[in-house]
Amino acid sequence: MKTSRVSFAAALAAGSVLLLSGTAFAHVGVQPVGEAAKGGYATLNFKVPNERDNAATTQLEVNFPVDQPLTSVMPQDIPGWTSSVEKTKLDKPLTVHGKQVNEVVTKVTWSGGKIESGKFQQFPVSVGKLPENADQMVFKAIQTYDNGEIVRWIEEPKEGAAEPQNPAPVLKLTAAPAGGDHHGATPKADGDKNGAADHKDGHDTAAAKSGSDTTARALGIAGIVIGLGGVAFGVASRRRTS
Repeated sequence: MKTSRVSFAAALAAGSVLLLSGTAFAHVGVQPVGEAAKGGYATLNFKVPNERDNAATTQLEVNFPVDQPLTSVMPQDIPGWTSSVEKTKLDKPLTVHGKQVNEVVTKVTWSGGKIESGKFQQFPVSVGKLPENADQMVFKAIQTYDNGEIVRWIEEPKEGAAEPQNPAPVLKLTAAPAGGDHHGATPKADGDKNGAADHKDGHDTAAAKSGSDTTARALGIAGIVIGLGGVAFGVASRRRTS
């Protein structure tokens, strides 16, 4: 009886992991590639899953917040998809790198392709400059299916409240690196010993992080194997008892 309970618990835990990992991708989301630092530039991925059994996603529309204007928005080419960029004129021009900018991107739409049932597609966009006085950006997205259904991912999540039914993609912004170049790290001259030390420290940190990630993955896999082993052992024990 004890072995059966352990086997059942292991199977339940494994099923819970699969269930939770599935719900995490239930809606349109945005993920940074690298760091999304305040006042900097970043490449964003808008991830679109298709959970409909009888329809394919044929269009994605992403709206950029007007109160947090981005002077540069460049969608990456995706085979089979066509992107269109809409801009609007600013009431007050912005100065970026010594030049005045009179209009900003307010919407990017991808169409012409298909996301079949049970699959997802990522839509990369290079953006900048990110706001310096905000902790996040909200991108309202509209997903269209070939059966005419339209899902509006436009509800802004509120801190401390339950997640809304159709949450909008939210990008978290991190603090800008002190004295760093928002476009990326700038290497120092070859003869600068401090530059060499900084490079070594960065390499060691990256190696340590990589080791930690590898250990975490190994422990996760070991846990799954142990859980499956428990299920198999419980089944075998039942058969021997019978």
